[in-house]
Amino acid sequence: MIPATTDPDSRRHRFYRQLLLACLLVLASFALPGSWRWVPGLLYNLLPLLLLLGLARPPFCASQTGRLPRWSFTALGGLTLLASLLWHLTPLGRRNSGTGLLLLWSGFAGWCTLRLVRGLSRERRVNGRVLMGALAGYLLMGLTAGLLFGVLESLQPGSFSYLTAPPGAGNGSWGLDFVRLNSFAFVNLTTTGFGDVVPVSPQAQIACLVVAVSGNSYLAIVMGLLISRFTVQEQSGPPPPPVP
Repeated sequence: MIPATTDPDSRRHRFYRQLLLACLLVLASFALPGSWRWVPGLLYNLLPLLLLLGLARPPFCASQTGRLPRWSFTALGGLTLLASLLWHLTPLGRRNSGTGLLLLWSGFAGWCTLRLVRGLSRERRVNGRVLMGALAGYLLMGLTAGLLFGVLESLQPGSFSYLTAPPGAGNGSWGLDFVRLNSFAFVNLTTTGFGDVVPVSPQAQIACLVVAVSGNSYLAIVMGLLISRFTVQEQSGPPPPPVP
């Protein structure tokens, strides 16, 4: 937990590092063997907890908005954490109701991204810690998209199909493969489009469009903020030495 005695810049920078580390740990856990596939789900549940601890108070929340928005953000994060825990602890064959998690994670992740961008906009100088925050936000969007695709596939099996079948697959519908869905989520976020995975259902197609537009919008907004800060930083540097 971030100490309350630190200044706002230190609090933001520490949260940037923590969020980036958490996202990298989740990504690294996808490479674990099949018997360790429960680890990504566990790490996923740490993300809303970390986001709550870091984003539910200044400097990421505006102090002039009053108590209600801060309370509502905390409540939404708590409900998201609870729904995520219940969904991951439920056996795969009984995951027939993930609509609540889909809506909660979408709203909470979107709100967190807005607060993170607000924190980046308050940076006065562009350095490695600020770049960590920008990268962490982008990775968070990809991981959120992977979770949402997984929930959507559990609600409506066959929402996604693949062209190259994994070992042992007998048809073009892969069921629920959390790792493959997360890989496709980042491919979709970056609008790379390898073509090996195709959204089939209308809901999956709309979700992919939203993820692609959100990824491009995030890059445009954050790059604009960082470039403007870097330009001001260069212009406000030390004056050149006088000509003798």
